[in-house]
Amino acid sequence: MNVASLAPLAVLLPILGAAVTFMLIRHAKAQRTVSVGILSITLALECVLLGSVWNGGTYAVTLGGWVPPFGIVMVVDRFSSLMLVVSSAISLAVLLYASAQGVSDSGEDGPVSIFHPTYLILVAGVSNAFLAGDLFNLYVGFEILLTASYVLMTLGGTGPRIRAGVTYVVVSVVSSVLFLISIAMIYGATGSITMADLSIKLAELDPGIQTLLHVMLLVAFGIKAAVFPLSFWLPDSYPTAPAPVTAVFAGLLTKVGVYAMVRTETLLFPRDTLNTPLMVVALLTMIVGILGAIAQSDIKRLLSFTLVSHIGYMVFGLAISSVAGLGAAVFYVAHHITIQTSLFLVAGLIERRGGSSSMDRLAGMAKLSPLLALLFFVPAMNLAGIPPFSGFLGKLGLLQAGVQLGTPLAYVLVAGGVVASLLTLLAIARVWNRVFWRKPSDAEFPAPALLGHEPASRLLPWGMVFPTAALVAMGVALTVFAGPLFRFSDQAAHEMLDRTPYIHAVLGDHVPVPAKDGAK
Repeated sequence: MNVASLAPLAVLLPILGAAVTFMLIRHAKAQRTVSVGILSITLALECVLLGSVWNGGTYAVTLGGWVPPFGIVMVVDRFSSLMLVVSSAISLAVLLYASAQGVSDSGEDGPVSIFHPTYLILVAGVSNAFLAGDLFNLYVGFEILLTASYVLMTLGGTGPRIRAGVTYVVVSVVSSVLFLISIAMIYGATGSITMADLSIKLAELDPGIQTLLHVMLLVAFGIKAAVFPLSFWLPDSYPTAPAPVTAVFAGLLTKVGVYAMVRTETLLFPRDTLNTPLMVVALLTMIVGILGAIAQSDIKRLLSFTLVSHIGYMVFGLAISSVAGLGAAVFYVAHHITIQTSLFLVAGLIERRGGSSSMDRLAGMAKLSPLLALLFFVPAMNLAGIPPFSGFLGKLGLLQAGVQLGTPLAYVLVAGGVVASLLTLLAIARVWNRVFWRKPSDAEFPAPALLGHEPASRLLPWGMVFPTAALVAMGVALTVFAGPLFRFSDQAAHEMLDRTPYIHAVLGDHVPVPAKDGAK
């Protein structure tokens, strides 16, 4: 049996787990056990899928016996399998964190009984989006995400969470409607929604129609990815949610939008017609996002703006449209999911230990909790791109790809990437100096004093500290194994830009792959 035929289980297992945990809604301990078990099995399955494509190969799984382009198809290649593994790893870590927080708080932070089934539905939606081989199934994945994320965002029913949830839903619905209209127009123009089939048929359309459809898809996915100027909703929405929810949103949801943009640019519209606008958008996203971060006094809002800024790096790599640029972007996506999630989990620990996430009210946290200081410092330096961390290696790969392109706009983006990285370091240094380094007497409301002489690590639940530390270690592992991962990312980029493995896996080896005009 082909291992890739197990791919639908990456979606089915979380859905079945959600059903079981919903039936156990009055048994919190059993819910936690089932949720952790299901995600662990799903992660193991996805690691097998990653291993099956590590040395090459793209596999398609048709559901229900319907032959493409008429049926639903799921595609496993290097990029999708990497995204599955990274997303499930951080989802499992966040679930452990949230479970420990729920036990510690005795359910005071919201209706924990509905958290587990909703969270598993969210994971199923993410996996479905990464595996989708047709536009409508991708749309279904986005809608599953929207439904589950709204429930998770409004846990507890507080006023700020409801208001942020409404903003999030309105923006997401607008994006989804635009995406659905795009699908309808594409189907009307080509008679297909299977992406491998569209990669051939879209090339036969009038260039003006191609550009219209291309722009509509990019705008729909750009809203979900939070690229400038479509990112206004994110900094106001994410920080109000509970810490684990904010962490998984920051790590995953925008990356699903980035993933869809990558598929659009490499598979559906590979002719570089919108590379220049994408470069401009990437530059503005990097700079405007990090300028917003510097202006913040709340840690979670600051991290939300850095999230927007670093989406710009991924769009930068995509817009270069070369193996080097796209490979660096693939590596950077995996890096950023891990680092951004770990930082939001650390922010939750800071808020729990110090009583606030406002930098005006925190000080002396390095003395109060040395372990917490270490857990912040490592991923913070990684995010800022300090050598030799994976953040530095990913940015260096992107900058080298920009220099290789050699156009004036590419050099402007290289300069903008360096400036954004330096400003990220400045923003992170402000957090470190104010929250961890300065004396408590310098804060408006000093952090609580140490409780006796116990080690500070014991003052935080180990169930919350351990998954946070595991994600920090995972970020360090990305540095240690950067060589193999970069080679893997470059191979994934080569496959996507070539398109032949993807198209032949879905439609068969007999289908001719059209040439890409202007491809690099």
